[in-house]
Amino acid sequence: MGLDSEALLTFVTIHQANGFSSAAEVLGRSQPAISRRIALLEDELGVPVFERASGGVVLSEAGRALLPHAERVLAALRDAESAIKALRTEVAGRVAIVAVGTLAGTNLTAVLKRFAADHPKVDLSISTATSAEVSDRVRRGEAMIGLRYLLDIAPDLVCEHIASETMVVACSAQHRLAGKRLGSLAALCHEPWFAFRNAYDQRETFADNIFAQFQARGIGEVRWTSIDSLNAMKRLVEAGLGIALLPESAIDEERRLGSLATIPVADLHVANPIYAVLRRGGYLSPATLHLLALLRSAPGLANGRFVARQDEEEPLPTDRG
Repeated sequence: MGLDSEALLTFVTIHQANGFSSAAEVLGRSQPAISRRIALLEDELGVPVFERASGGVVLSEAGRALLPHAERVLAALRDAESAIKALRTEVAGRVAIVAVGTLAGTNLTAVLKRFAADHPKVDLSISTATSAEVSDRVRRGEAMIGLRYLLDIAPDLVCEHIASETMVVACSAQHRLAGKRLGSLAALCHEPWFAFRNAYDQRETFADNIFAQFQARGIGEVRWTSIDSLNAMKRLVEAGLGIALLPESAIDEERRLGSLATIPVADLHVANPIYAVLRRGGYLSPATLHLLALLRSAPGLANGRFVARQDEEEPLPTDRG
């Protein structure tokens, strides 16, 4: 049976489900059938693709080498299915978009509502993920279009800078400087700051920008605490334990509730770039192209507080066939 699509699907599902039994449930097959399929694949390759570990099964060295190729094959098969469906009709089929959670704001909702009205027979789905996961889902063909923070330079993806989200200094509503405009960021050098840990593959925002901004003003050190979660960071700021540089849209609800405020800073101008992502060479149906056009023309994707893009990246395609 070897490297057929079913074998590759089984292999990828076991990896994603973190085990044979979980993969059997996902695929609707028995665990012995799953095990036999992988045994045949390993016989064909001549090497094991999984290894036993204390927490279950993990990819072997050969499995890690096979994974990106298997994902691309499965994504290409989904493309082929979409292309055939598009030959039958241009107003039906599935369109999937995945976006970073903070981008799923009112303006994105308006874009999707307009798209659904224009294409009532299209099966439109949206999911949220981290920026790294957005790229992975597009890469695997699980989503046609992704919206994420920061440029992904992976060669198998195409990214277009479509907007930049304003970043603000967030503080507790009871903070002594809440709502007071400061002339320079230097005035906040003695404040305790929260920032994301130094993990570039997981970070959602330009957390380190705040330190670069201080350095540009001749201030080498500030007090700061590493926080992994955006929600945890907001709760700590609400409690008055520190301040943070955050996307303006990420604190909308807290500002409406009166638990968070901002400190306007005259010499601080920081924006977080938003990129539309799709798989290089992937098929885009007419409906997907229409959604892409709507996203490009939207005034903003997270409550409209974006500035127009200033640079030109490689553009996403306007036509694919």
